[in-house]
This record gives sequence, C-alpha cells and structure tokens, in this order.
Amino acid sequence: MLENIGGVFGSAEYSFLKGVPYLNDNIFYLTLGGSRAYGTNLPESDYDLRGGYIEKPGAMFALEPQKEEFCDSDTDTCLYSLKKLVRLLAACNPNVIEMLGTRDEDVVYANDIGRALRANRGLFLSKRAYFTFSGYATQQLRRLQNALARDSYPQPEKERHILKSVSVDILTSGEPFNAFMLDRAQANRNESQFDVSLEILPSNNEDYEQEIFVSGTMKHLPLREYINLNSKLANTIKNYGIITHRNRKKDEAHLNKHAMHLIRLYYMCIDILKNQEIVTYREREHDLLMSIRNGEMPFEKIFALQEKLEREMEEANAESKLPDRADMGKINELLLGLYNRHFGINSDFI
Repeated sequence: MLENIGGVFGSAEYSFLKGVPYLNDNIFYLTLGGSRAYGTNLPESDYDLRGGYIEKPGAMFALEPQKEEFCDSDTDTCLYSLKKLVRLLAACNPNVIEMLGTRDEDVVYANDIGRALRANRGLFLSKRAYFTFSGYATQQLRRLQNALARDSYPQPEKERHILKSVSVDILTSGEPFNAFMLDRAQANRNESQFDVSLEILPSNNEDYEQEIFVSGTMKHLPLREYINLNSKLANTIKNYGIITHRNRKKDEAHLNKHAMHLIRLYYMCIDILKNQEIVTYREREHDLLMSIRNGEMPFEKIFALQEKLEREMEEANAESKLPDRADMGKINELLLGLYNRHFGINSDFI
C-alpha cells in the first residue's frame, strides 16, 4: 500500500502523494525518473518520481474537466491520469515510455494496474519511437550546438536542424496528419488528405543564405487540427531562437549533461527498434555516459558519436520488426479491462 512508502518518499517533502485529493488512494504506479533511473546520477542527485493515478468515477463522468496530470516542481515529480498515460505510451513518448523500462528495484510502488502496464509494455512499442526519440534528440542536439556555437554557427546548418524538428512535429501530430505521414498513403478517416514535403533551398531573403520551403496539398482537414499543427510549427521555430539566447548562460556542467542525455536517447531508441526492449537503466553505456557528463569527452567526439548513432538508429528503424503504429484495438482492450476490474463496471456498459 502507498501508506507503507518510507525513506525519502515518506518525508514531508513528498506529502502530496497522500494529501492531494485526486491522488490520494488513486496512485497505481510510482517509479524513479531522471538520472537515478538512467544510472547516470551523482551522489547528490535528486530523487525524481514518475507515475500514474486512476481517475475517480465522478471526475470521468462529470461535466467538470478532469485533472490529467499532476506535477510538483520542488521534487520533480510528474504523474499522469491512466487515460493520458496510456495515450502517451501508445505514442511512444520518450519521457513516458521509459517509465515502463525502469529496473524492478527502481519501482517505488505498483498495484495491479501498474504491474499490468509493465507486463504489457510490448503493446506500446512501434516504429513511432524512431520519430519521437529522433525529435527529442534533435532538440537536445540543437540546444547543445547553439550553446557552443553561439551566433557563429552557419545559418544553413541551423536550418537543417530546424527542418528535422518541424518534420518530427508533423509526423507526431494528431490524426489525420500522422496517419497520412506515417503510412505515406491517404488517411481513410473522412477521406482526409495531407501530403506535404519540406526541403532546404537557396533563399532570395537577404536574411537567409538558405531556408526551408514547403510544398503540399490538403483536403478535408479539421480546422482545429490544422491550426494546432501550424501553432506547433511556429513555436518550434520561435523556440529555436529563444533556446540560442537562453543557453548562453548555461555552464559547462549543464552542457555536458545535455550531451549525455542526447547520446542516451539514441541508445534507448536503438534498443526499442532493434531488440523491442525498453532499457531505461543504461548499464552497458554507463562509463561512456558518465565520461560525457563529467566533461571527459571532447565535444568533437560527442558529435561524431551522435552522427554514428543517428545512422544506427535509421538502420534499426529500417530493419525493425515492430509495427508502424501500436495496435490501438489491443491497447483499448487493455485500458477498458483495467477500468473494468478497478471499478467493477459491467463489460456491456463499456
């Protein structure tokens, strides 16, 4: 039971685990997150928590919007409602899929629901991992290179990294966009079509040597989804400049930590694509990752390793036996079964 959690998690700092009304008695899974989950922690590293809680029936059926996420910045704790957690798992979200790959000894608490999700983690694995992990890795790489190169980094090279980021934005957006882009075929739902290509070409704009150009056709797209995608792309481009400015203030330790997580993301994704495994604790690469975190590896070698791992990840994706997307029918069946057993809801009702 959650009441039996002691040690650091039984302290007043973590009292919200038992004191927040919609969390109290509803948490089904807690596991270590961050560097302690990856095995890249220092002795003074904090204890981050990740997990999930099941929604109360009143919150699920009432008109009031339900809480889908709880975060405590002081302890770097993040918990998701069961439905949102499963949705993020099905999308192979890197920050969430890693929760199911932590070591048994790093699981702080798990009831029947938490154990069922861990036991069925293979259901959530698909080639979408390539797009989501490469998107996160590209963002980390961009932050790192911008911080190191400042404004002297060649503009065409910056444009190349923006292209990677916005491509991932499109590929990981909601239906019907991802249905079309992932299958490279017409989305069946409502005969929606979205065919877009991005390329970098010489620019007539005096501010850019090269820039990204968009070509495409679209038909029968929901306006809100179209607006959401455009907003997402605009934020990616806007944040590119913000990140450059902000990272000037980062010290070397933060940059080394960014570099370590960049490399870790590639190894995790390769394991998923090649071995169909979620390996959160990186024992095999521990010494390598710690040498990067401790500033013992020159950035030239880090970037060379990143390029090598990027090629390996592309090859692993091309050869992967995973499906293009997770089987949502089986995932929905699992989710409904968990709700059914927890609340005692008649299966005919759901």
